[in-house]
Amino acid sequence: MNSPYKPKKERTLKNKTLFITGASRGIGLAVAKRAAIDGANIAIASKTTKPHPKLPGTIHTAAEEITRAGGNALAIEMDLRDDQAVKNAIEKTAHHFGGIDILVNNASAIAIGGLKEVPIRKYDLMQQINVRGSILASKTCLPFLQKSTNPHILTMCPPPSLDPKWYKGTLPYTLAKMGMSFATIGLSEEFKEMGIGANGLWPRTAIDTAAIRFELGGDSMTKYCRTVEIMGDATHAILTRDAKVCTGNFFIDDEILTEESVTDLSYYSIEPKQPLLLDFYLDGGPNGTLDGYLKMPL
Repeated sequence: MNSPYKPKKERTLKNKTLFITGASRGIGLAVAKRAAIDGANIAIASKTTKPHPKLPGTIHTAAEEITRAGGNALAIEMDLRDDQAVKNAIEKTAHHFGGIDILVNNASAIAIGGLKEVPIRKYDLMQQINVRGSILASKTCLPFLQKSTNPHILTMCPPPSLDPKWYKGTLPYTLAKMGMSFATIGLSEEFKEMGIGANGLWPRTAIDTAAIRFELGGDSMTKYCRTVEIMGDATHAILTRDAKVCTGNFFIDDEILTEESVTDLSYYSIEPKQPLLLDFYLDGGPNGTLDGYLKMPL
């Protein structure tokens, strides 16, 4: 069965160059593979060069999958905490493909628990990867994005919220994710006059990724998830819009696909007959109720 997302032919990423952080697996790889279908150029920037015993995928296996999907791949070993490594990776991408049109701030560290439970080293890691990493990549890509005809920055972050309930029991992680959200507001305002679109994207439900399997309940939770493909399709829908007018938004994956005339989202469910597990920072489905959804256990 093929994806229900069917964009018009003119909505394409053909020959566009994407720099994606953390694209060796999961959502980042799904974004890359959807762009590859159009014939895009994709830099996979991650520090995963060797297989992890528990986590599938490296920058090299990701490059192979992207090539098979129809894209042009460039695998770059990069630690997002290293300023010089980020600069080198972005310059290498621009030199290799002749520019950069799109930055996807996908890389994110996660450690669930309150301040009492989460070690300060993990707090630091989340701040370094999630917030500082997104800012660093955006700043470093800026000279190249300014030369693009439709430049986008897309950050995987939730709608910004100051609701205290989201900070109780998850303070370190929430500060890191909300930091990405508030950064997105700033990027949109600062870069708007340059014609660069800066938006956030967040999944309605938990997505079947390593974060679910190792941080949020294990394999037993995946039946309540959607596949990474929904984020790949939603990202494509955003990145093929006019950056001059599409900026400052915090999109939810299923809402943007509904805008794109996708009427049946069951394609993206791991087990379509199961209820769906809401992701963090969302209270319900598109209609605001919990019908067909489960709350994230914390």
